[in-house]
Amino acid sequence: MFDASKGGSRTLVHELTRLPEAASDAERIDRIRAMEEAKNALCAAQAREAAALDASVRAEREQAGVRADKRGVGIGAQVGLARRESPHRGAILLGLGKILATEMPWTRRAMEAGVLSEYRATLLVRETAQLTLEDRQTIDREVAGDLTRLEQLGDRELVAEVQRRAYQLDADSVLRRARRAESDRTVTIRPAPDAMVYLTSLLPMAAGVSAYAALTKQADSLRAAGDARSRGQAMADTVVERLTGRASTAPVPVSVGLVMTDRTLLAGDDEPAELLGHGVVPAGWARDLVTSAAGAGAGAAWFRRLYTAPTTGRLLALDALSRTFPQGLSRWIALRDRATCRTPWCSAPARHADHVVRAADGGPTSAANGQGLCVACNLAKEGLGWTARPRPGPRHTVEIVTPTGHTYRSTAPPMPGTRPRIRVDRAFSEVELELAA
Repeated sequence: MFDASKGGSRTLVHELTRLPEAASDAERIDRIRAMEEAKNALCAAQAREAAALDASVRAEREQAGVRADKRGVGIGAQVGLARRESPHRGAILLGLGKILATEMPWTRRAMEAGVLSEYRATLLVRETAQLTLEDRQTIDREVAGDLTRLEQLGDRELVAEVQRRAYQLDADSVLRRARRAESDRTVTIRPAPDAMVYLTSLLPMAAGVSAYAALTKQADSLRAAGDARSRGQAMADTVVERLTGRASTAPVPVSVGLVMTDRTLLAGDDEPAELLGHGVVPAGWARDLVTSAAGAGAGAAWFRRLYTAPTTGRLLALDALSRTFPQGLSRWIALRDRATCRTPWCSAPARHADHVVRAADGGPTSAANGQGLCVACNLAKEGLGWTARPRPGPRHTVEIVTPTGHTYRSTAPPMPGTRPRIRVDRAFSEVELELAA
């Protein structure tokens, strides 16, 4: 009997990966294919277990008298935590498992046979979501039931194949879906490597193509006039200039949470800074941003001092006065948690300053009993059987217990300047290089 609580999962992984050296490259390729097929089959098994968990929890909550619209709260979050994924991703995976179990048996069998990956199965589910059950199962049988052809389709070809068949079966539903999708238009931002971000617009096709054509035309016009920037650079700068009304190279007022040590700011230290909601940024880049803002005139940059414990890096206090951000405990929590959700493996922006122990259960409104959570995680935490409590630790620590009794811990990240510094022994490195040569 498999028992993950006694190290069963690690033992299983160890056994699966403890293989003798391959005799040839051809055997290595065969192993890679076999491992991929096994991975797909395991994903099918995970989907089956997720669907069974959902059915079991819902039945238990129904017997307990929980309202129908509340019976599924937190189940996706449990799946996400178990898979070391965010609760949002866990909810998506749970939905996939339920659909494979009840509506798309051929897709499930293709995964169990190792032919279809979890991602490609998600594409099949997504592209048939607007159809009736009968039409969805027709496409499931015709597309996922033909394993030979399924193996030959790339991701885009698979999507196109499903879309063609969906339109043939129910053109009206496809059109209604396209019209509904226009209401989902939005703009999002997410971190990119090297102190960059992705600013993404989800637009109706006609509007998006028109906007891209306008940016391309402007960039080509600038380059024809002798502008040395690449087309992509000119397009990106044009977006900034048209949205903000100022040149892309103009100083940026520091109205975001940039956390850095005094040594980094004033003494040229190389300790990285942190941009709340984004992550670690290079020390030089942070100094340049502050210098640029300070040179933009009065009121462009404001500073707030943070006081940390010298041994643990725990945030102890901050200046009471600030003209940039509102005062209060929520600001403290946002600084301590880097404005990011504290649920393990969830990197969503923290939208709520949440009581770890619910206020209704007597939890105080304090820094020790506060944490930043995204909306989805805060809602999941309110589900039946979930508990959370602060725990002792060098930095703020929260222990989360799910309805199945599984425990997860979340610790606030250390403040800049409190992490152990990496020391490189140059002489030792040179000796190692000589030996390697």
